[in-house]
Amino acid sequence: MDRREAIRRTAWLMGGVVSAPAIMGVLNGCTAKPTLDWKPEFLSEDQAATITDIAEIIIPKTDTPGAKDAGVPGFIDIMLKDVYSKEDQDRFINGLKAFDEEADKSYGDPFNELDEDQKTAFVKKLHEEAIAIEKSENKPEKRPFILMMKELTMLGFFTSEAGATQVLQYDAVPGAYKGCIPLSEAGNGKTWAT
Repeated sequence: MDRREAIRRTAWLMGGVVSAPAIMGVLNGCTAKPTLDWKPEFLSEDQAATITDIAEIIIPKTDTPGAKDAGVPGFIDIMLKDVYSKEDQDRFINGLKAFDEEADKSYGDPFNELDEDQKTAFVKKLHEEAIAIEKSENKPEKRPFILMMKELTMLGFFTSEAGATQVLQYDAVPGAYKGCIPLSEAGNGKTWAT
């Protein structure tokens, strides 16, 4: 997938705004590590487990791969380590700590110890609150933690092989031009991953 196109599509999915560190990571060639046995280089083991669970809630495994299957947690770890500035790293880590503290306050346990339904409900609740804040302020440089996670998850997923080939349409060498055909013949309504 062309990196600029991946940024454009992710910006469209995020409501038109993608943060500068995320754009720089994709343009500089940071790609997801599609393995399930990744070892965090920037995050602690507990932090890595938390972002893995959040990413899988954002893009769960269905009939297509989920965020874990596409290597998104490894992508996020590398983006934080190699691309994000110290200020953005600190903002992410502080947001992650606040996220875990809020889970503990709401449920009496850290996020990693909640059951799957509680985790999903908590992420959805924080996401809805963050969307309301984002709409009122529209400052991507001060984006709430859950929206930073969503942005990184979507970038990592849709620039991965699994996301580009199994969710989006992918044709490495496009075929002949067909000007006016029914949508059903043009890829069953999926967006192209060019």
